[in-house]
Amino acid sequence: MRQFRTDATTVGALAMSFSAAQFVASPVLGVLSDRYGRRPVLLLSIFGTSVGYFIFALASSLPVMFLSRLLDGFTGGNISTAQAYIADVSAPENRAKSFGLLGAAFGLGFMLGPAIGGWLSNISLQAPAYAAGVLSLATTIFGLFALPESLPAHLRGTKPFHFSDLSPITPLRQLWDRKILHRLLLGTFFLNFAFSAMQSNFTYFTMERFQYTAQQNGTLFVFIGISAAISQGFLVRKLTPVLGERRMGAAGLAALIIGFLVVAFSTQEWHLFVSIAFVAGVGLASVAFTALLSQLVSPREQGWLLGSLQSVLSLTRLAGPIYAGIVFDAIGSGAPYWTGAIWMAVSLLLLWTGSAGRANEGK
Repeated sequence: MRQFRTDATTVGALAMSFSAAQFVASPVLGVLSDRYGRRPVLLLSIFGTSVGYFIFALASSLPVMFLSRLLDGFTGGNISTAQAYIADVSAPENRAKSFGLLGAAFGLGFMLGPAIGGWLSNISLQAPAYAAGVLSLATTIFGLFALPESLPAHLRGTKPFHFSDLSPITPLRQLWDRKILHRLLLGTFFLNFAFSAMQSNFTYFTMERFQYTAQQNGTLFVFIGISAAISQGFLVRKLTPVLGERRMGAAGLAALIIGFLVVAFSTQEWHLFVSIAFVAGVGLASVAFTALLSQLVSPREQGWLLGSLQSVLSLTRLAGPIYAGIVFDAIGSGAPYWTGAIWMAVSLLLLWTGSAGRANEGK
């Protein structure tokens, strides 16, 4: 972006444009997948991501860069459809483990992606975007031949289509109308609000408190990716049968509270690595919330629920970074983290009270 604008506000606006578009599109994609099946929505959205990356690589002006991120955001709500696909093919008691595998894939991508992108940037600044476009296009082609439909025709939504279905507000209002979901939804919001604040602020924090370079931050992000992969790919599968979703989520939130407090009051660099190990508890907590919520709606509503949930998460990714910046500047560098621990404690209370009597408690 620096060839067009160098101010941090514009950089932040570019990042937030993706989340804003995702907020609009996620529930719509979820509803469409309930009505027409998961496969066509997944393939179309991944193809749209590919086009978005190619436009990003070719961008010759700031408006075109925004266009590329908006396009990717509108089509990038496919995580909700992927989660609905997993819900379709997994028994309720196995969904947390299956969602954990999806999270582990994200963790590995988070570890490998920055490393590959950094290497490709030695060729050109556009090379990582071209590579991402090619990978997305290859995934689309692979899906055409290898991805079966997971939602049988007799389980699809049968309501007639209305233009109100295209509104991102309608599914959210319908979501809130389900009183049984209230506490778990609020718990999910506060968890991701605090975590997105940390994600957006962490690099600034390490530069401010420890004078970290980009290379040192890269090492931290690799460790974050490894921790996330272990948490969601291994611990979720091991802990779910033993603890159940409710207790596993509570353990993850307790670990997050410790991790956030360690960051807030860290005085030495090794404290950061200790904190990341605890912050990996986000994998346990987020999977628990998703699994518990998915158990409270019918198979016909999985896409609607998970799509609407992604819109809630998009809101946290809009509000969290702004909140982190304000308290960082007004109170101090540790403020996003010790206040984040408070939000996590609120999330823990909501998880525990909102899932009483409904979770698989394990044996």
